[in-house]
Amino acid sequence: MNKTIRNKLFLMMVLEFFIWGAWLPLIFGYLPSLGFTPGQQSMILNAFPIAAIVGMFFSNQFADRNFSAERFLAFSHLVGGAAMMGLAFTRDFPVFFTLMLVHCLLYVPTISITNSIAFANMKDAQKEFGIVRMGGTIGWILAAWPFTFILVDWAKVTAAHPEGMVKWLEVVLSSGLSGDPLKEATKWTYIVAGTASLLLAGFSLTLPHTPAKKAEEGAESLAWLEALKLLKHPFILVLWLVTLLDSAVHNSYFMWTGTFLGTAVDKGGVGIPGNWIMPIMSIGQVAEILTMFILGATLKRLGWKWTLVFGILGHAARFGVYALAPQSASLIIVVQILHGICYAFFFATVYIFVEEFFPKDARNSAQGLFNVMILGAGALLAGFVCPQLFSQMTVDGVVNFRKLFLIPMSLALVGATLLAIFFNPPAIAAKSEGGAPPAH
Repeated sequence: MNKTIRNKLFLMMVLEFFIWGAWLPLIFGYLPSLGFTPGQQSMILNAFPIAAIVGMFFSNQFADRNFSAERFLAFSHLVGGAAMMGLAFTRDFPVFFTLMLVHCLLYVPTISITNSIAFANMKDAQKEFGIVRMGGTIGWILAAWPFTFILVDWAKVTAAHPEGMVKWLEVVLSSGLSGDPLKEATKWTYIVAGTASLLLAGFSLTLPHTPAKKAEEGAESLAWLEALKLLKHPFILVLWLVTLLDSAVHNSYFMWTGTFLGTAVDKGGVGIPGNWIMPIMSIGQVAEILTMFILGATLKRLGWKWTLVFGILGHAARFGVYALAPQSASLIIVVQILHGICYAFFFATVYIFVEEFFPKDARNSAQGLFNVMILGAGALLAGFVCPQLFSQMTVDGVVNFRKLFLIPMSLALVGATLLAIFFNPPAIAAKSEGGAPPAH
């Protein structure tokens, strides 16, 4: 790949995932502070997965058949970024929900579209995608660390009168906000995310031109329908269904880990200060960078099946540690490195698999088909089930995290078993008539 193009694709991924990583980790505690009811909170949180499902039939279709991908990306981030910034300035539910829905409807399809732009400019997806997609991981990390300084009790810092840069830094890093002040300051996450979205809107116009593709002769005019027809092949259907399971487990990590880390030890949690929660969770993204470096080599050595299986087993191991050693802060922090295996070996591998096994004229819709599970149905499932499970595991303000985390651990083991037994793709990723790939 041309070095200039590779760098642009890398920066595209940085900005794309910076946006999401800036607001997602703290929204679960922020919404209750606005006075929203549990039902209203669910509606807001479910805007993202609903957008993934809607995007499959509209946005991805337009990008496949009607508009160049980079221009579609620019428009989506321009309008979606403005909506995201608006979230920082309202406490009114109808306004907040509408702005979040607008942002999600425009943002979620861009995850598929950025993948497609990247793949369209690669010669060897297995070798090159991990490096380019690593930009997204770095973007998520970059979104977390600035809040170590934004979500700080500056009155406490001033009162301490630290002398010298080292002492000042020490006081700042130990003076994270907590409780209601932390929730109030969380509005800055939306301002930062919106700003990044507007930057990506402008940068998108500099990306390589990726035109829409007309339907190939004999193919469906509706790209999403062409993608859906691929599910008639058992190995693709199995992967699609296991992706739903893995997505639900993955989303439970984001929904529960922040609370788990921040909950006081005497309440069953780890007792991490508020300004350190996002940086600690970003350790997983640091590990993801390293994993992305070896993804191509891992795929060539282990093949599709076992790379995916190891990805799901990463979840089982991480939740196993959560369940069996909830009071060991050091071990909980260290085990965050497994996120690299969970994401790169499963989700990134799925995206590469889709690129190699699906028709090129339905590239965006094919990515969207799996994003229906990764970002849509799996997130919806977690959104409905996780709050109920959390409530059931809480007695007198104390959460039984051991019992809670055994559930996603078990589901991850089930997913790994299903793939090991039933996922048997052919060896060659070429497209035959009807979309069935022969051997690789």
